[in-house]
Amino acid sequence: MFDSSLLLIIIGIVAGILGSLVGIGGGIIMSPALAILGLPPSQVASTSLIAVSSTSISSTFAYARLKKIQYSIGLKLATFSGPGAISGALISVGISPLHFRLLFVILLLATGLYLLFRNSVLKECRFDSEPVWIKVLFYFGAFVAGLISSLFGIGGGIIFVPLLVIIIRMNMSSAVPTSQLALMSTALVGTITHIIIGNPEYIYALLLSIGSFVGAQIGAKISARFKDSTLRYIFALLLMAVSIRFILGVFIE
Repeated sequence: MFDSSLLLIIIGIVAGILGSLVGIGGGIIMSPALAILGLPPSQVASTSLIAVSSTSISSTFAYARLKKIQYSIGLKLATFSGPGAISGALISVGISPLHFRLLFVILLLATGLYLLFRNSVLKECRFDSEPVWIKVLFYFGAFVAGLISSLFGIGGGIIFVPLLVIIIRMNMSSAVPTSQLALMSTALVGTITHIIIGNPEYIYALLLSIGSFVGAQIGAKISARFKDSTLRYIFALLLMAVSIRFILGVFIE
């Protein structure tokens, strides 16, 4: 028990550090780790999401004190992502471990590619007008972010930030804090739904939360020592390595 507890705290610390450094949250590390440890999909998602909720609450209050959150837009994102978060929690109960892993591989690879090419994507894909279909895309994207958040337990930041930068044309200094408000709401809705269903592994969630909180503090302090591009490349390669581990697991296990 001691060894597994220590391992979970270490996973949380690593997730907190990396999530803080690159700004996409630690769930993208915690969820695959829990899946590799053998938890079923619903427990992977719910357990990771509890840790994501705790860190997102802390981040949101910190950004609120700095007055960097655009509340009207953040609340719109939260409103449309909420139903997605509920749907994702319900779907996680019925999805098979094989399908969960295969979908997670796609998500990890997509996240890795986004990190590698984030700057060019965010600069070149901005929309100069706001026709109806752009608004529909924005709100549908919020719903999908909620769905992915609760299905995989990673939070929706990987979708919220591009939506705000590409469609709303926010700069990153506003998009990240605003996405944290939406992420906090989405993660809490997803967590509550998972708890009602009875999914979480609470001891695991507590240990991950402790580790991720410590890791986020470390990441914030050392972030100035690293170039953003270097961090993104390292994280992207890490995600692709995890993807390969998942793929091998499908054929070996």
